[in-house]
Amino acid sequence: MSLCVYYGEEPWDGPLCLADMLEIPEKVRPMVSDYKMNLLQLRASENCDFQDPGVAAVFDISRSIYERDYQRINTVYKNRNITSELGIVIGAITQSQKLIDHALESERKGGQVNMCTALEELMNEGKLEGRREGRLEGIQATISTCKSFNASKDVTVKNLMKVFSLSEEDAAGYVEEYW
Repeated sequence: MSLCVYYGEEPWDGPLCLADMLEIPEKVRPMVSDYKMNLLQLRASENCDFQDPGVAAVFDISRSIYERDYQRINTVYKNRNITSELGIVIGAITQSQKLIDHALESERKGGQVNMCTALEELMNEGKLEGRREGRLEGIQATISTCKSFNASKDVTVKNLMKVFSLSEEDAAGYVEEYW
């Protein structure tokens, strides 16, 4: 038996049998053997009973990440470590380079990954990135406002230094870039 494991974030929308994959004329269709595709979707695997605990963890954690159910991961995996190999697989499935990097770093330190710690670090990095983006948007908006009020570049630099606690060099760089 062959099995197709689909681990995409969106539901499967492809064919489920050979006949659906081919353009077969109606007259010939009864003569073509049709093979059903056995599909296992990660997003719909909550009722599957995997014998291997590692496989079960990969499906459970990946599904929880897709569903943004970090509380579940924190509750179920708080005191459990998984191998770095499983951490890499989860990172690959969920397309998270940060999880992969965390798993590789854990491997160098001994081979175990605590998913709660990894996700907490990932969320903190995301928050930090969001703050950086918000700060940059604020700087751009300030420059735009100063420009629309016909303030000079020097006044704009001083304004940025005061409002965003920037050095004169950094403020001048932003003014040159976004003026």
